Amino acid sequence: MAIAFNHLPVLYNEVIELLAPKSNGIYIDGTVGGGGHAWGILEKSAPTGKLLALDQDSEACLAAAAKLAEFGDRVVIKQANFSDMAEIAPENDISNVDGILLDLGVSSYQLDEPSRGFSYMNNAPLDMRMNKDNELSAYLLVNRYSEAELRRIIQQYGEERWAARIAKFIVTERQNNLINTTEELVTVIKKAIPAAAREKDQHPAKRTFQALRIAVNGELDQLAKGIEAACSILKPGGRVAVITFHSLEDRLVKEKFKIMSSECICPPHIPVCICNHHASLKLINRRPITASAEELVTNHRSRSAKLRVVEKL
Repeated sequence: MAIAFNHLPVLYNEVIELLAPKSNGIYIDGTVGGGGHAWGILEKSAPTGKLLALDQDSEACLAAAAKLAEFGDRVVIKQANFSDMAEIAPENDISNVDGILLDLGVSSYQLDEPSRGFSYMNNAPLDMRMNKDNELSAYLLVNRYSEAELRRIIQQYGEERWAARIAKFIVTERQNNLINTTEELVTVIKKAIPAAAREKDQHPAKRTFQALRIAVNGELDQLAKGIEAACSILKPGGRVAVITFHSLEDRLVKEKFKIMSSECICPPHIPVCICNHHASLKLINRRPITASAEELVTNHRSRSAKLRVVEKL
């Protein structure tokens, strides 16, 4: 039975245009989700283009397999983190890759499926694991990590100004009752953030939930490793496209691409280059591409999306 993994592909037209899939091309979708972008890549690279589709979420892999079944052996689907693509690609006879897509963040399905515990809008067991085989969950993090570590995570990954109070309130609450559900955690966060200090256009738990999700899944570490892996298996002229959804991701991608597209990375005060660094990429767009007015109307989750694309030299 197919999983109802509904996910509108963000910046679909822009991704397809900039990756420019071609027949005989070889592509990797590192976060296949429901298969929306992957379908476009395979359709545009007909009749012989190939795609390696990865996702750490087993339910996403099942949904993608159903959606992409019409393409037969032109697509290979593997449950894996995109950070491991440099090892996975040769195991599946994939090399000299023409294009790679990383569509980051949590999918619409993961947010909308209460049992996954990603959303502060639905009551569910605290989980937030993209790969349900992983041991660390939001429940373990919230109920076992020290106050100092919780504060660091919420402050660093959520950029939450009330991180110290939220961490303190979490630790105080769990001394009496373990925090088992998203609703219980939201209640604690609301107690910690003074009503007068809450942002009118943002749920008070949004930043904390983002921070916990990033920590549970090691998202930023995996992203840095994934960019390196992608560029290592790309052929000259091949492109990497990355869609981010919050400032921490975009900042990391921007900085990695800046370094990898620079001929010199010496500090500004050094008059003569001594770093022996050479550019391996060129930037296709210096400013991130964002959703059009039309897409913003049809897919509200595209409002924070930013697309950056580079080409291997």
